[in-house]
Amino acid sequence: MTNLEKLPVTVITGFLGSGKTTLISHLMQNPGGKRLAVVVNEFGDVGVDGEILKGCAIPDCPAENIMELANGCICCTVADDFIPTIEALMALEPRPDHILIETSGLALPKPLLKAFDWPDIRSKITVDGVIALADAEAVAAGRFAPDVARVDAQRLADESIDHETPLSEVFEDQISCADIILLTKPDLAGAEGVAKAKEIIAAEAPRPLPVVEVAEGVVDVRVILGLEAAAEDDMDARPSHHDGHDDHEHDDFESIVVNIPELDDPADLVARIERLANERNILRVKGYASVTGKPMRLLVQAVGARVRHQYDQPWGDRPRQGRLVVIAEHDDVDAAAIRAVLAPELAAAE
Repeated sequence: MTNLEKLPVTVITGFLGSGKTTLISHLMQNPGGKRLAVVVNEFGDVGVDGEILKGCAIPDCPAENIMELANGCICCTVADDFIPTIEALMALEPRPDHILIETSGLALPKPLLKAFDWPDIRSKITVDGVIALADAEAVAAGRFAPDVARVDAQRLADESIDHETPLSEVFEDQISCADIILLTKPDLAGAEGVAKAKEIIAAEAPRPLPVVEVAEGVVDVRVILGLEAAAEDDMDARPSHHDGHDDHEHDDFESIVVNIPELDDPADLVARIERLANERNILRVKGYASVTGKPMRLLVQAVGARVRHQYDQPWGDRPRQGRLVVIAEHDDVDAAAIRAVLAPELAAAE
């Protein structure tokens, strides 16, 4: 690549827990001869995704090529965070061949595309493509797209309901902005669920989009990199619920960090997270826990009541302090009640 060529950037978007970090981990280990760099935008101040990816670093994507932006949407902090990060990656020696940007699960991709028109970088980089990940099981269940019949029934019953939920708007904006949809976790959805999810995506997409089923993030790099979409010059074809607004807010969502004591049994924490999801509409829980007698950290990733956990790496010299980020819609966040479920021993002492 010569310095006169624009550096391609792929934006990877998708709802909470859709598998973005898993996908990027796979691409880092199977880069197809490309030297990659990664920008991770977290929601909340526990850098789970960035640390996972740094643990996967290899020569074609070393740890110094992985940068994390926490506590702020990158499309809302262009001058302070996003532009300096991109410039720092472009200044690396050797220079990356391709940059991957993992947005937070709550991010709207179109405002981020507008950031690529920033004077300092618009002549140097281009959006090679926008990849949207959609959880097949969740989409098929109607969690991220409205059930038209039920919405119509609600509207007839209550004249005050004249809009869709924030979650469906985020999902629809991500689909509308994409060049390719990756339908993740198809094994959990089954053939019927996958077919239903594809129907919902097709109904929401503003134009025909390729939909690729992907399990555990495994996809050929040639399928999603090198699209040459120049998405920053193709904004009109990517409609958004927020078109016409000068900016956007994330006030619909809130995150809190919960310190948790050492566990005797991970199953107890899983049960508590499931209870939170069912009783308090918690969308996402992610972080680490310490388990008695185990030298390694327990990585915890939950989407609703579906909880996954695994030991990822030794604690080493770090304090064995468990911390979880809990994300929900603003009105569902009761910090005291959440802490009472996840860490009753600590909550009682406060």
